[in-house]
Amino acid sequence: MSVDHPPTPGCALWVLAHPRRESLNGHLFRTGVEVLSRDHEVATSDLYAMGFDPAFGEQDLGDQAAAPGNLAVHAGEAYTRGRVAADVRAEHAKLAAAELLVIQFPLWWYGPPAILKGWLDRVLTDSFAYDAELDPEVGMPRRYGDGGLTRRKALVIVSAGDDERTLGPRGVSGDLDSLLFPLTHGALWYVGIDVLDLHVIHDADSISADDVERETQRLTSRLEGLEAESNRPYRRLRDGDYPSHLRSLDPGLLPGRLDLGIHRRETPAGADGSS
Repeated sequence: MSVDHPPTPGCALWVLAHPRRESLNGHLFRTGVEVLSRDHEVATSDLYAMGFDPAFGEQDLGDQAAAPGNLAVHAGEAYTRGRVAADVRAEHAKLAAAELLVIQFPLWWYGPPAILKGWLDRVLTDSFAYDAELDPEVGMPRRYGDGGLTRRKALVIVSAGDDERTLGPRGVSGDLDSLLFPLTHGALWYVGIDVLDLHVIHDADSISADDVERETQRLTSRLEGLEAESNRPYRRLRDGDYPSHLRSLDPGLLPGRLDLGIHRRETPAGADGSS
């Protein structure tokens, strides 16, 4: 059974997945941490600089490494027995303390770099971040808006070489919100973390010095105003919009729509690619 990890007020964790310190991402990372540090105690996880191992494997399974069955469940058992690898244990401590999680990365092949996916694989551990047992109050698993990491917000910062049209609802590269739905909804919301709207740096491959200054100021303003921002209103599993016998959205809600916007509680017609 997972345990709630109440965050410490004023604490933040900034996770960076970019291999070059002297890059736009590196600059924005340092600037952003400095800005947040005015009002928060900020921990950082610069994954490439740390040499973080993204490969989920035997080190994550404790004495269950050779046991048959579900690997995620075995990792949860290792967690409950105190057999978590030292690097993951350190990330658990930072994440458990944080009330704000910032995840920053460049868009590679229309998704996050592998090192960040590996961080999610290893750190959002069963029994730490979520659990498979049913909540006796509602008869549903403690997932999608519930779990071990509720009462937290996440800001996702992503740099992309494409412009807003190319990564827009009708763009050849696909809509960025849809491309990152596995991260925002399938990982963060899954474990109970509220998600803010994406912070996107477009045309990052051809950015000028003036553009860097503009993006620095834009990020600074965004960070300074986070407290006033609303979360994405994703539907909670426990509220009954996904009947357990259907394993999908109740057919009486937004009938006929198939876009990802249906997973928000209030989605205006035409949003998220719908018509």
